[in-house]
Amino acid sequence: MSGAVPTYHQRVAKEKRALIVAAATALFLELGYDRTSLARIAESSGVSRATLFKQFPSKAALFDAIVTESWSTADEEDPPPAGNVVDGLGIIGRRYAQLLGRAQMTDLFRIVIAELPRFPELAHAQFARGKMPYFESVRSYLLAEHEAGTVRVEDADLAATQFLGMISNYVFWPTLLVPGWEVSAERVAQVVDEAVRTIAARYAVHGPGA
Repeated sequence: MSGAVPTYHQRVAKEKRALIVAAATALFLELGYDRTSLARIAESSGVSRATLFKQFPSKAALFDAIVTESWSTADEEDPPPAGNVVDGLGIIGRRYAQLLGRAQMTDLFRIVIAELPRFPELAHAQFARGKMPYFESVRSYLLAEHEAGTVRVEDADLAATQFLGMISNYVFWPTLLVPGWEVSAERVAQVVDEAVRTIAARYAVHGPGA
């Protein structure tokens, strides 16, 4: 039952899992994926090796958990209802900007970029388990708006890419490349609003949200 209160053991397991993921992320950033052993992660997180191996039998499984939790808000919130593309994209855009502003998201991309030459499977995991499911949720929303008659979108993949790209290119990617790059909350809101207006100007039809 989804509404059941977690037992003591479930709460402890969840807390230990969070400690393991945090320790692994820090060590992957400091030492690199290859040089970080599960034993070292167990020591750093303060759990036994048996506890770690029970939850994560391999580094690949642990990295998958980092990806999943970094993109977790994509699964926790329902998409806005179709009917007003301006309001709907505004909600999606604010959620996306907030997601990209999380420290664990920046850490995830730094790990993937640093290890890409030797471990391309990490990039595949990041794309397949994180980026792509989130992208698909935006694409599905645009298709729902198309069906509702608020937009005319012939290429939903392109439209979703355009919208997300306008936001990430300003609020996220510079954080990986420009030391000290920071974007105020007011500026983030402006970036999202402009992205919404641009997509609406390109795709909205007369009616709700146009």
